[in-house]
Order: sequence, then C-alpha cells, then structure tokens
Amino acid sequence: MSNHLIHTFLRMLGLFLIFNFLTFFFTTKVDSTSFRIVNQCRYTVWPGILTGADRPVINPTGFALKPGKSKTIPAPNSWSGRIWGRTLCSTDRTGKFACLTADCGSGKVECLGSGAIPPASLAEFTLNGDSGLDFYDVSLVDGYNLPMLVVAKGGKSGGCASTGCLADLNNGCPIELRVSSGKRGVACKSACEAFGDPMFCCSEGFNTPDTCRPSVYAQYFKHACPRSYSYAYDDKTSTFTCRGADYMIIFCPKPHTRYQLIHLLLMLSYMF
Repeated sequence: MSNHLIHTFLRMLGLFLIFNFLTFFFTTKVDSTSFRIVNQCRYTVWPGILTGADRPVINPTGFALKPGKSKTIPAPNSWSGRIWGRTLCSTDRTGKFACLTADCGSGKVECLGSGAIPPASLAEFTLNGDSGLDFYDVSLVDGYNLPMLVVAKGGKSGGCASTGCLADLNNGCPIELRVSSGKRGVACKSACEAFGDPMFCCSEGFNTPDTCRPSVYAQYFKHACPRSYSYAYDDKTSTFTCRGADYMIIFCPKPHTRYQLIHLLLMLSYMF
C-alpha cells in the first residue's frame, strides 16, 4: 500500500472518529439533575440534605443560605432523599452547631447522614423512578417549620406541577402542637409527635389507608396547604411526577400567607 493511500486512510479514519465523538457528545443526555435551593426568607436558613439508603450521596449535606441567596447542587438521576430548611441556628462556645427547628443533630453545619428532627417541612424526591419518572412532594407529616415550594423546570412529561406549602402556619398553629421561642411560634408539630397516639401516627392497628384517616390536626395542615402531605396516606393529592426536569426548592416563596384563623375556621367546620 502506497504512502498516499495510507495517509488518505488515516485521515478518513480520524474524521470518522471525530464525527462519532461529536455525535455522542451532543446527543447523550447528561446523567444528572440539578436542585437550585433558594432562600426568600428575611433571615438565614440552613438547608439540610439526606440521601436515601443505597443511593449515591450528594454534597454538601448542609450549609448556610443568607436571605435572597441561592445555591445549585447537581444530583445523579437515580438520587432519592429529602431537603429541608433549619432555622434559628447558632454555634456554642464548644463549637457545637445546633438549630431550634429541624436540626439534624450532627453538631455541625453539615448533616453528615442525619435527617431532620421534627417538626420540619420536607421536600422529598425519588429521581428516575417507575417508568423513568421523578416523584416529588412536600410533606408536613413530620410537622412544619417553613413555607416551602418545589418547582419543576424544563420537564418533558409527567405533569411537572409545582407543589408545596405557601402558608406561614407557625403563629396559627394549634397551641397543643406549637413550638415557641419566647412568645413567637417557630414550628408546628404533627399530632403523632405531640401525642404519640397510633391513630395519629398511622401505626399499629391504624397502619392501612382504610384504618388511618385524616385527623382534625391533619386537616389543619391540609386546608392551609392542599398540595402537601398532611398524613401518611395522603398520596392522591400530594405526590407529583415529572421527567427530565431540574428543580427549584424555595423557602418562604412569595407571597406567603399567615394562617392565624385557620384552626378556628376548621373547628367551626366540624361543628356544622
């Protein structure tokens, strides 16, 4: 084979390899999803992140987010876990970090594999689940501490609706569920945490959809935040799906509303 033919063959082979590389580069889907966590509160929030069992961990697992700031975190598309906001946090003289609401108990800003101590508003995700869909919700099953909104951006199918709780429930929280700092309500417990009754916890003899019904306390959360989970079997109106989206998790989304009177109105509705 002449040098000219060898040179021509190598040149064509090189062009072929370059073409295939560019085709792969531009047509292959990037195997990740992004979470943009936004703080619209008038105070600092310390987001916490917990990855589900046997799933790839995303980092950081906790950080400070000042008012008006945001942070974008990439996650593999098989990720599953929870994202929440901690409030009223500080570091003591020994260097131990702790928060008055939704603390993860790690003693540090990062949660390091620990979940939120109730009460806490939770954004829950399972990416690339059944039929390739992402499943997500905002849960108040473990109580409430912050208004929160989840927004799917750029989704290709699956509904991709926004969900969350826009209401500020802390000051309107029933007194028997309220967590206070001084005279100010800072969080609202679930009835399960407050009373430990299996009827409220959907446990023991109440561990099926037929036997565990929404209590008056679950209805308090549901009336204020109709798209959020209010008790364990609140799936039909509270779980959302999307395919191929990135997600915004917004603390204190605007406008958020105070619900001092909702408990009274709910109690009245049960009387008539």
